[in-house]
Amino acid sequence: MGRAFEYRRAAKEKRWDKMSKVFPKLAKLITLAAKEGGTDPNMNPRLRNAISMAKAQNMPKENIDNAIKRAVAKDAESLVEVVYEGKGPHGVLVYVECTTDNVTRTVANVRSYFNKAGGAFVPAGSFEFMFSRKAVFEIEKSDSINMEELELDLIDAGLESIENTEDVWMLYANYTDFGHMIKALEDKNIQPIKSVLKRIPNSTVSFSEEELGEIEKMLDRIEDDDDVQAVYTNIE
Repeated sequence: MGRAFEYRRAAKEKRWDKMSKVFPKLAKLITLAAKEGGTDPNMNPRLRNAISMAKAQNMPKENIDNAIKRAVAKDAESLVEVVYEGKGPHGVLVYVECTTDNVTRTVANVRSYFNKAGGAFVPAGSFEFMFSRKAVFEIEKSDSINMEELELDLIDAGLESIENTEDVWMLYANYTDFGHMIKALEDKNIQPIKSVLKRIPNSTVSFSEEELGEIEKMLDRIEDDDDVQAVYTNIE
């Protein structure tokens, strides 16, 4: 009984710890999307997607509504998106995407994570030809979806390729076609499990377990930062 209770308490604390990090990051995405495209999700695909992502993480409706309200509040903080590129331990390439109200704080923090791991920033644009920025959509497999027909319908919206995995269909498009793809899927009454913008390495590198351990320590520190939204690498 005692051990079971401790396990449940530890699991609950772990969930709360995760939410304490994830919810503020999702709130920033929602606020930024609302500031840039308006507070009506029906007219703002980016906001609609940010809300869907928040709901998928069980973010309370009150938190979502408050994040949208902050976008039009008189004392609304000025959020900006910034991207940093760097090399970590053993030459791993790392993209760090952030949303912040204080670029000076964010760049100092992220730079310190690289420096402490023996890595360093590289000039902006250094990885431009090493990563491709894509809009990625996960579609649940269903007998009601004819993928051959859907593929033809989505080509005009920017669809580039489809990956058939065991559980889902992965749809890829250029990041500039994110909104077009969302609209085309909605017109087909298809709700993606996940819709995200990703930076995908054009080639990957394998590392030993020991090397990966060192790399992952740095990546964990970066991902724990409240201003960091996503981290991408060229790890195989």
